[in-house]
Amino acid sequence: MSAAAASAPRAPDGALRRLSDLLWRRPRLLLALMLAAPLLWLGVVYLGALATLLAQSFFSIDEFSGLVVHEFTLKSYAELLRPSNFDIILRTVTMAACVTIAAGVVAFPIAYYAARYARGRWKAVFYIGVMLPLWSSYLVKVYAWKLILAKEGILTWLFSTLHLTAVMDAVLALPVVGGNSLSVSYLGTFLVFLYVWLPFMILPMQASLERVPKSLIEASADLGAAPRATFRHVILPLALPGAVAGSIFTFSLTLGDYIIPQIVGSSRLFIGQAVYAQQGTAGNLPLAAAFSVIPVVIMGVYLTIARRTGAFDAL
Repeated sequence: MSAAAASAPRAPDGALRRLSDLLWRRPRLLLALMLAAPLLWLGVVYLGALATLLAQSFFSIDEFSGLVVHEFTLKSYAELLRPSNFDIILRTVTMAACVTIAAGVVAFPIAYYAARYARGRWKAVFYIGVMLPLWSSYLVKVYAWKLILAKEGILTWLFSTLHLTAVMDAVLALPVVGGNSLSVSYLGTFLVFLYVWLPFMILPMQASLERVPKSLIEASADLGAAPRATFRHVILPLALPGAVAGSIFTFSLTLGDYIIPQIVGSSRLFIGQAVYAQQGTAGNLPLAAAFSVIPVVIMGVYLTIARRTGAFDAL
């Protein structure tokens, strides 16, 4: 055998050649084989866990023995309508809605400037500025805000230095949202939520605004529309899918968050804390599962509405 023949790569055997030819002739079969493993994992782990969770919510717990009774019942969902439990749901949904609206108001001018005026190096600075908070640890950010909002924190010191202590005291004296300090108030919880989830609103909104043709804005001005009218009738409707896309993140992440309300805010529970308390301390797995189903149902309805607005195109 010659040296050239010995160094030549060996041809694949007949079985591999036939398999290769088969996959080349049938690209859909190749795609199915490539997706089989991740789809199986998704179906077993994720969808299986959701199915188990849903099944647990239709069971109940025996009040005498504390054991789960594996019989179909709506008792756990009926318990959600109790004032104490329903207040938890209402509190969480209200906070999620307020954070989403505030994030949209704060994010719009930032996203608009980045889409319309930032170019070159300033565009890179914008992306770094928005993404930089996401590179740090979630827990570090929350605990840092805990210190910032504390009664002895830098925010209180700043208000005192600016001789605005009366303003701080007036804010803390507000009913419901106030407290002894911002770190133990609903307002503090709201501020931390807003800071942590704001990038998830800015980026989809900025992407949506970049798709608004400049010719439409110029045509609106040529037809005599004032800047306010152009914003209301041209820019805002076209940017709405981006705002709805961002709201999917801010609303859902706030709805199911456990850590921020646990570290910053009052002692009143949110849905995430209620799930932990029911399955951990109380040992009431059916009620914990029923609490967990609420965000899933709410987001299912919300995503259905968002899809009709074209929000998925801005993700």
